[in-house]
Amino acid sequence: MLHSTLNLDITQDADAGRVLWLVRHGETDWNASGLAQGHRDQARLTPRGTRQAWAVVGQLCDRPIGALYASDLHRAMETAAPLAAVLGLAVTRDTRLRERCLGTLEGTAAAAISPVVSGLRANRVADPDAAPPGGESIRAFYQRVAGFVDDLAALRLPGLGRATEAGEVAVIAHGGTLRVLHAYLRRVPVERMRWEPLANGTILRSTARRPTSVTNS
Repeated sequence: MLHSTLNLDITQDADAGRVLWLVRHGETDWNASGLAQGHRDQARLTPRGTRQAWAVVGQLCDRPIGALYASDLHRAMETAAPLAAVLGLAVTRDTRLRERCLGTLEGTAAAAISPVVSGLRANRVADPDAAPPGGESIRAFYQRVAGFVDDLAALRLPGLGRATEAGEVAVIAHGGTLRVLHAYLRRVPVERMRWEPLANGTILRSTARRPTSVTNS
């Protein structure tokens, strides 16, 4: 069963656009310890995370997926590997799919990060321009991820292969990245984004259309 803590409406019409499967990486040892990961790349999947990666295979192996993209961080690539092997696809890495950079806060307790620097409060974006020291604001993060979506919709990405015309695409990334991807694909500007819990191994279904303007001042 496809699952999401965001309670998304995944009903699609025939002209909705290219189907995208957005996957959060499996649980890591840092997730289990409650540490903020960001761009740090030391985390590895736990046994539970590996099971979650294979559960993704069980959900998506029969889909007509023609291209597979992932963040270049190890936890995303480790999650993508079983799906890539079963589908017979190469994984195309894209750094724009990385998690939000948290600067000096990476490796610290995630629960201790103040809303003043995270820009997040009550499961919503409260200040899109707040940024941790040496880190990335949510607005900058949103713009980075949006660039990937625009290139995908305009068929400018390498690795599209047999998905060039109509095939489905899987994207394996991170919790923050999936929230931004889904918001941008639904034309929700960064100031109105929700930031609800998103479990490891979650699969979201969305669609990519030709780029259109999203108000993001």
